[in-house]
Amino acid sequence: MAEHHSGPAEVGASMDYAEHEKTYKGFLWAAKFGTMAIVVLLIAMTVGFFTGAGVFFSLLLFIVLTLAGFFLI
Repeated sequence: MAEHHSGPAEVGASMDYAEHEKTYKGFLWAAKFGTMAIVVLLIAMTVGFFTGAGVFFSLLLFIVLTLAGFFLI
């Protein structure tokens, strides 16, 4: 049978809510801009591979869409 203890199993330090919020905002920033960068990369690769645009236009498109994404998000 399971043992029953009275009282808390562990008494740790109190939560640092300011650090928690800072970490959460950093995670959201990384997830948002990481997703945007992957989508922009896939769009630029699609344009470069499946159209006659070429590599240089695809690179230019990647740079333009990345900058636009940073300003719009």
